[in-house]
Amino acid sequence: MKHAALSIDDLRDVVRRLPDNGLTPSREAALAHFHEHGLPTLRDEDWKYTDLSPVVNISNRWLTAGGPQLPHKSLRDTVDAITRSIDAHWLVIANGTVDDQFVNAITHRGIEVSRFSDAPAPFEMQRPLADLNAALLHDGLRLRITGSTDKPVGILVVDRAKSDAGVAQSCVDIQVEPGVSAEFIEYHVSDGDAEHYANSVLSMVVGERASVRHVRIQNRAIRHVQTSRTSVALGKDARLHMASYDLGGALIRNDLDIDLGKPGADVVFDGLYLAGDGQHIDNHTRVDHRVGPATSTQEYRGILNGNCRCVWNGKAIVHRGADGTDANQANHNLLLSEKAEIDAKPELEIYADDVKCSHGTTVGQLDETALFYLRSRGLDKRHATQVLTHAFAADIVLRSPVTAMTETITAIVEKRLAQLIEADFVSDVLS
Repeated sequence: MKHAALSIDDLRDVVRRLPDNGLTPSREAALAHFHEHGLPTLRDEDWKYTDLSPVVNISNRWLTAGGPQLPHKSLRDTVDAITRSIDAHWLVIANGTVDDQFVNAITHRGIEVSRFSDAPAPFEMQRPLADLNAALLHDGLRLRITGSTDKPVGILVVDRAKSDAGVAQSCVDIQVEPGVSAEFIEYHVSDGDAEHYANSVLSMVVGERASVRHVRIQNRAIRHVQTSRTSVALGKDARLHMASYDLGGALIRNDLDIDLGKPGADVVFDGLYLAGDGQHIDNHTRVDHRVGPATSTQEYRGILNGNCRCVWNGKAIVHRGADGTDANQANHNLLLSEKAEIDAKPELEIYADDVKCSHGTTVGQLDETALFYLRSRGLDKRHATQVLTHAFAADIVLRSPVTAMTETITAIVEKRLAQLIEADFVSDVLS
């Protein structure tokens, strides 16, 4: 079977037309590595449920048209709406371009910001989508947090595709120094009528005894596609609490890799995905326990309606010698439609003896008894469904690591749930 592939000649032409700066050598190296390995296909175990042909189709049209375009002026309204409503030290990447206005506005002494092009790091062979990101990257942001901040650091990745297919890359590298406490907000949003592909890479190193709280929101336009890779390494006695919320997008693939290479590390990460008709949301997580004692706890929840498909693959690997490891996985899914599909796969690989590990997943529909009870108290089907779905999502929403974001997350989750329930109600009426 022949798989669709990116036009390597067009890709090479676009890479060579990017600004000639400190990133040029790493772009060429990434392009060569990508050319050798290509994109993953359905034959790859980690990708057997997620077809990247939309990425190929959108990218090839964009490459044929000549590649990068300047950010659309109408993005300013979207940027202002988010940055003014959430109090944070904001950095903005718009259509793959770093916004200098926000970089220059960072004056907090505990936050150091630089560009990849100013001090490029040697290229390291990575996975295919990360290689594509490095090859097409206009520029990236490097953050060094040297002292506790007075408010969260916000990273807004915003894109617009107005009339033609668009592609944008974003890359952020974060270093949290030992003993520092920091909060981060990562917000991905887009609009526009044309198809768009966004490819995001974020890497973070959490220093010894440092504490990080990180919220990630993906609320892209319903026709847009996004792939993202987040890599985190924790130092001795470091703490990390993350939560991801996926609401929009036609095809979404998130890869989260967490490396626990020092004793005493503790990581908690949650996820909530809400999918409606035509959406595909895939979450792959991996935690490597290399030493013990260390703790990892993850819980992902999904609410699916219409003809959609979601994937959750959680893997925890307890390496030889990592005695004292405590690793826990949980995945729970609520299906509101007979056409909705979830492929859930919890995985534990244990090569040490003195460990405490658990994993599990559940899939179900709304409790008919609970629905009957609520309707017997005067609620119609729509409002009864709304109460139960909100309760199902509430655990993840209310555990938001950044408390200042709880109200915002609650609002966008409520809005998306209302859309899913309304679609279900309309479908019942029409049928």
